Amino acid sequence: GASAEHAMDLYLRPETAQGIFVNFLNVQKTGRMKIPFGIAQTGKAFRNEIVARQFIFRMREFEQMEMQFFIKPGTQKEWFDYWKETRMKWHQSLGLGEENYRFHDHEKLAHYADAATDIEFKFPFGFKELEGIHSRTDFDLKQHEAFSGKKLQYFDHEDNSSYTPYVLETSIGLDRMFLAVFSNALVEEELDNNTTRTVLKLPAVLAPVKAAILPLVKKDGLPEIARQIVDDLKWDFNVDYDEKDAVGRRYRRQDANGTPFCITVDHDTLEDNTVTIRHRDTMEQKRVKIADLKEIIKAEVDVKHWLMKMK
Repeated sequence: GASAEHAMDLYLRPETAQGIFVNFLNVQKTGRMKIPFGIAQTGKAFRNEIVARQFIFRMREFEQMEMQFFIKPGTQKEWFDYWKETRMKWHQSLGLGEENYRFHDHEKLAHYADAATDIEFKFPFGFKELEGIHSRTDFDLKQHEAFSGKKLQYFDHEDNSSYTPYVLETSIGLDRMFLAVFSNALVEEELDNNTTRTVLKLPAVLAPVKAAILPLVKKDGLPEIARQIVDDLKWDFNVDYDEKDAVGRRYRRQDANGTPFCITVDHDTLEDNTVTIRHRDTMEQKRVKIADLKEIIKAEVDVKHWLMKMK
């Protein structure tokens, strides 16, 4: 925290970006990268906050994820607009509600920036910054050049010239992202039968457990079939097996854990190799073939499918 004593001063990085700038030429040359390209990094960052507050929203030690996107001077406006649109589309793809996001453009810019905006999220305590997008010009690389005496320029073979790249930065706090998702997902729902359920409506792609396999009863061979389904699905997804208590209670437990799908094995399964699959958010239940389970779950939880939806 803040201190009036300086006898034991410690200096910790306030951002992860500077390591990227120092290593710009190493990455560019060894990777044979052509501009435009980005370097991303996640790691610990530290701020000397006077008052840490609002749970994990503002802390002195936190996880930061940043990307420095190196571009040709003069193209920064179009790339700034591109990353604004792209990053907002990424956030909204998580399904937390488009109305919970907004841009906040900076009126006062840092001395090195020519454009800056924040993506704000509606936390329980109001709209607050979740991610920053900044056009940093060539300030960082030129400062490292000035104090190190080493050139950090890029040779552009297309126009046969050397220049110091401009930089577009996107910076997001992992802890804040977790708080945004978790605070939005945890709800108490009123049901039609005048009861309530606690449900953690995590985006399916982020849910720790993707499906729970539940035998209706602990006899008649149903647990054995359920275990076979677990053994088949566990190579592709993190799945859970639960046979304790009535099936309704098991549904509630998985709802509270954020599990997107519950798969129930019953006596009809013995006859036709079908099971009941229940969706966490809608509580809708469908009868499907065991052989189709993998594709049904993958369509909802797979990172590849999620990213392709943003195209």
